[in-house]
Amino acid sequence: MHKKTKLIHGGIFGDPHTGAVSTPIYQVSTYKQESVGNFKGYEYSRTGNPTRHALEELIKDLENGKAGFAFGSGMAAITAVMMLFDSGDHVVLTDDVYGGTYRVMTKVLNRMGISSTFVDTSKVENIEAAIQENTKALFIETPTNPLLKVTDIQKASLVAKKHNLLTIVDNTFSTPYWQTPINLGADIVLHSATKYIGGHSDVVAGLVVVNSEKLAEELHFVQNSTGGILGPQDSWLLMRGIKTLGLRMEATEKNTRRIVDFLESHPFVGKVYYPGLEDHPNHEVAKQQAGGFGGMVSFDIGSAEKADKLLARIKYFTLAESLGAVESLISVPARMTHASIPAERRAELGIVDGLVRISVGIEDVEDLIADLKQAIEG
Repeated sequence: MHKKTKLIHGGIFGDPHTGAVSTPIYQVSTYKQESVGNFKGYEYSRTGNPTRHALEELIKDLENGKAGFAFGSGMAAITAVMMLFDSGDHVVLTDDVYGGTYRVMTKVLNRMGISSTFVDTSKVENIEAAIQENTKALFIETPTNPLLKVTDIQKASLVAKKHNLLTIVDNTFSTPYWQTPINLGADIVLHSATKYIGGHSDVVAGLVVVNSEKLAEELHFVQNSTGGILGPQDSWLLMRGIKTLGLRMEATEKNTRRIVDFLESHPFVGKVYYPGLEDHPNHEVAKQQAGGFGGMVSFDIGSAEKADKLLARIKYFTLAESLGAVESLISVPARMTHASIPAERRAELGIVDGLVRISVGIEDVEDLIADLKQAIEG
């Protein structure tokens, strides 16, 4: 089954009871039992809900895994995965990771005895150097947020397997349409489904896919025990968004390539960060492990003052947190998505005050380029 077909026909198609083509929204908390312990697959919606189950089956199929899980946010999904580990365990993570991931690891999970080390995983040799006796997992974000670093998933997972570590990949930027980490050796794949998978700025959600029955049992236990589940309305919205994921990702990338060319040639723009550029450090890796380079671009405008002037003039790029929507979004990571990372740490990573991140939407690209031009030159 090809990808666009799988987006529509994967998982559980429609409703076998009524013939409805769209999976119904089962807005229900509990289910009738014929006798004690004798029920028709569902007993309580924290444990399982038909609409959520349909979404979980769909993301499982799209990521080529063994089981899928839907959570109330991307951070809820990451937290649940980290609850697979014990106090005293250690995790190696990509350094240029989403600010929320950095925050939960260094401000919350550390209080529960789970320690972490952040390294540049785009240079695979750094991973081995960071592994400790108590290391249990490697957490990769690729491409990264906001500097668009790319890690070789296959090589990184081989290092992890050598040391009996789980490989966890945040696949938010690429989505399963462009990149399937389990095929490259990953054990767990994460998504902030709020972003491209939902795609319409109308739902907050997180998704996880695992590659083994053992991990499926363990993660379902955590999901059911802690209760950070996705509701049926939001599950339905994600399934609706997924049907057009392929069309949206292709349209977004087409626009992005034109915008990157414009930014690269503009004298007022400094460094441009995009995996599709041939001078990107891991361009060849990105080309080999993903079907596309995506719709996220960051560029250095020179200073916070210049960034503010750009933001004051921009029209079609909405200043907002998040990304991956049909409308183009713009942000300044140092003061928005990555503000939770200490200033000295941001400086080490290269998340400077003049760094601007754009999430390219599906508007007419001529309008987007003209908007950026007048905002940059204003």
